[in-house]
Amino acid sequence: MFFGDISLTTLVGLVAGALTTSAFLPQALKAWRTRSTHDLSLSTFVMLTAGIVLWLAYGLLLQDPPLVIANAITLVFAAAILWIKARHG
Repeated sequence: MFFGDISLTTLVGLVAGALTTSAFLPQALKAWRTRSTHDLSLSTFVMLTAGIVLWLAYGLLLQDPPLVIANAITLVFAAAILWIKARHG
């Protein structure tokens, strides 16, 4: 089944990527505004960011746009949180 030029599989991937990626936005914005990441686990965000990098690499190797787009954007949010954590504790 197709919606225009986008397959249902690609559409599901894009929606899933948008939802999981946008889940990082509130935390990134809060960390940016308050400059506080005291309650966030550094090891969790390091592991999560490493996983995002690997998912991005996987998406690039597969040439899968939903994986690439979602993980590239998520990487920006996760890296911002890590940067604030490193800078402000």
